Amino acid sequence: MAMTFDPFSELDRWAAGALQQARSGPRQMPVDLQRDHERYVLNADLPGVDPGSIDVGVDGQLLTIRAQRTADVAEGSKWLTRERPSGTYLRQFSVGQGVDIAGISASYDNGVLSVVIPVSEQAKPRKIAVQGQSEHVESDTQKSLTH
Repeated sequence: MAMTFDPFSELDRWAAGALQQARSGPRQMPVDLQRDHERYVLNADLPGVDPGSIDVGVDGQLLTIRAQRTADVAEGSKWLTRERPSGTYLRQFSVGQGVDIAGISASYDNGVLSVVIPVSEQAKPRKIAVQGQSEHVESDTQKSLTH
């Protein structure tokens, strides 16, 4: 098996790792958001995160997801390469008036946090019955006959 060495890709990898470690503040987690009939489903990638460190909360119309990933470091060991980021992850989403904040639920499985946000009853689509002109005339005539 022939192996090649590309000094530029190695330099890029090293620089990206150095910048990631030097960056302070919370990291962003990649998410997918979709509407599934009468609910929204948000899936966030949080591989290697302890489920006990995940905090999902709502304050007014702001949904906040916070999680902590710690690096496993054995005493006396020395990093040879470190590409998996650790630290605090944070995402915030503005939820509209049309969601049931009290019904929000979350679960964590295989490194993916799933947050289910139900649509409120007022925001659900509904059908409006349309009456024809003859139905109005009949109902008005019936009202005048009964009075």
